[in-house]
Amino acid sequence: MIHKDGVRKSHEALVRGLANSAHEDGEEEYAMPIVINLPKHDRPHRNDVLVAAGQAVVAVVLDPRAAANPEFDRWYGKRIRKITRRARNAAWEHVQEVPGVTVTFDTAQVRAFTPAPVHATDQRIDKLQIGGTDIPADGCQGSSQGICTVFIDSSLTMSLGKAAAQVGHATMLFAAELPADEAVSWAEAGFPLAVREVDHEEFVAQCAQRGAVVVRDAGFTEVVPGSCTAVAVPTAAQ
Repeated sequence: MIHKDGVRKSHEALVRGLANSAHEDGEEEYAMPIVINLPKHDRPHRNDVLVAAGQAVVAVVLDPRAAANPEFDRWYGKRIRKITRRARNAAWEHVQEVPGVTVTFDTAQVRAFTPAPVHATDQRIDKLQIGGTDIPADGCQGSSQGICTVFIDSSLTMSLGKAAAQVGHATMLFAAELPADEAVSWAEAGFPLAVREVDHEEFVAQCAQRGAVVVRDAGFTEVVPGSCTAVAVPTAAQ
């Protein structure tokens, strides 16, 4: 059972923070780490990881604990990068102690963490590898029926880590566009959503759908600045 008033306050802070997020040069940058549990054997399906990443990120940004805990709400309105890392075994267990939310979706486990200044990333996370997070597409397009689908432009050939960050950004922006009551209902349901990696033509078509929320990447890694990488589309528009 979630704390509805807490989700509402987190949603208000998210909406307000994004509306006031005009950043200046030299402003301190925050990071939201995303860690994928990648065991050596029995690796998860790529699509399951992407769904779990999207759910974990939106669970953090709408975390009801932010209503009363400064550790959870000081980042709203900051310039935030989402950085994906991998862990397994003891390292995965250790990062569970760092403030954040872990989501399990079918074969995948992903934990997203409360954003903090880049220079202050918890050492248990900072020592984890960024590389080696890729899992090739395997035809699995598992779905969690929900209020939106996040589409990824497959022509950009993003690694799993990069794509997971883009899905997370899409669900965060989509949550901010929802009325408060719908955001609370989504949280109560466990943030069900679907993710689809599609060709460029279909991706462009989805970006034109009513209510679509498009992610334009800053281009720090893998894609050129300004690339449209992902789009969250309301189920009603599909």
